[in-house]
Amino acid sequence: MSPASSPGRRITQKLSGDALAAATGKDWDGWFALLDAWGAATGRSHTEIARHLVEAYGVPGWHAQSITVGYEQERGLRQVGQSSAGDWQVSVSKTVSVPPEQVSEAFADPELRRRWLPDVPEGDFALRMHRPGRSLTADWGGATSRVAVRLTPKGEGGTQIGLGHTKLPDADAVAAYRSFWRERLAELKRLLES
Repeated sequence: MSPASSPGRRITQKLSGDALAAATGKDWDGWFALLDAWGAATGRSHTEIARHLVEAYGVPGWHAQSITVGYEQERGLRQVGQSSAGDWQVSVSKTVSVPPEQVSEAFADPELRRRWLPDVPEGDFALRMHRPGRSLTADWGGATSRVAVRLTPKGEGGTQIGLGHTKLPDADAVAAYRSFWRERLAELKRLLES
């Protein structure tokens, strides 16, 4: 039974034990045992753990990060949605059938933004940086948190929207904003594709 489906596991893994073993030579339990023996749960930082996986075992960077996050969640060192620094964040994505420049305009133009973010007061979404067709960041809620958007061209005129909302206060806010942004990006997709 893989950890992702084992009863009582706290972690939310996006990678099955079989896929992890195929890519790295060990499943979740195998990596967790090695990290426990090394003393990873006794005050080692996220960076130290990931670096150890790369240097001692040759684990590729992305997999080292995934194993480290999974280990930290499993050992109660962080919760799902919590960064290694202890703050809370959520990310969502959506693919739309319009070019990146059109998507970034929907975030940057206040009138267009009101059509898919209607209940957000203008001061609650304050652009900090805007690279048309590529990315943007904005202060959210009077600068209590931050939204970052990365736009990746996909196929013939499509765009993958990757949205991260950081500096959230707690796990409840992560759950609420995950639902909120999924709903709002679905509305943005409907608006842009109609």
